[in-house]
Amino acid sequence: MLTYFFIWCICYPLSLLPMAVLYLLAVPVYLVVNHVVHYRRKVVAENLRNAFPEKTPAELRHLRNRYYWHLSQIAVEMIKMLTLPKWMLKYRYYCTNPELVNRYYEQGKSVILMSSHYNDWEWMIIALDGMFQHHGVGVGKANSDKVFEKLVNRARTRYGTEVVFADTVRETFARYAEGAPAAFMMLADQSPNDKHRCYVTDFLHQKTGFIYGPEHFARQYDIPVLYYQVVKERMGRYRVEVQVITEHPNDEPQYSITQRYTELLAQTIQQEPAFWLWSHRRWKFKF
Repeated sequence: MLTYFFIWCICYPLSLLPMAVLYLLAVPVYLVVNHVVHYRRKVVAENLRNAFPEKTPAELRHLRNRYYWHLSQIAVEMIKMLTLPKWMLKYRYYCTNPELVNRYYEQGKSVILMSSHYNDWEWMIIALDGMFQHHGVGVGKANSDKVFEKLVNRARTRYGTEVVFADTVRETFARYAEGAPAAFMMLADQSPNDKHRCYVTDFLHQKTGFIYGPEHFARQYDIPVLYYQVVKERMGRYRVEVQVITEHPNDEPQYSITQRYTELLAQTIQQEPAFWLWSHRRWKFKF
């Protein structure tokens, strides 16, 4: 009941406001999150300190503050997603080289788009089906609050993107192997559920476990794997840049696809560290 009230009585009316007004509301959100409730401050501070050992305490504090300001913007952008018009979405979230992806559609091939919780990943979900010729499929992690998940997925899927979770992902890949090509968006920076069933590599100065799912499905169905980077041009406007990791996954050495992804992700984060999801317990497992 509280979730319904929060979404329909608070978030939905707020989403009708212009973006400029919502970004003004991001200011008190930032002040509360960073300076009042200290949202996951220990997690953020430890993650940043371990990832950037060369930075001074003052530099790390500045980076932490930039992260919380960015997170506050993401929060109001998620609210706007509830009523964001398609024309505005296409203006604010666009791909610079969709032809790279579309050529696989013309060949009758699905693709796996690997990326992370960097910049606004939620807008990527809602934009996915209209960004390329492929049918868009977002592969996500189920939320523990099923009511919240249902309401948010209604917003995520209203422009055609399909959202699936771990319990149906296998049958979804199998279904599209027999049908029209799909673009599978897979955010592969989540902490693995099982530390003994993941790929471990050096990432941001730490031994880090990465889920192996994208590479597994790429090899099983011989699907090209692409990496996309989301660049923040200015507040509320993002561009997506896509590059190929491999066109022939079964010709690659074991784990090389996942390894290449981690290298590209590290490069993305190092360019603008504040835009990654530092409040996630990414390194809860030690290797």
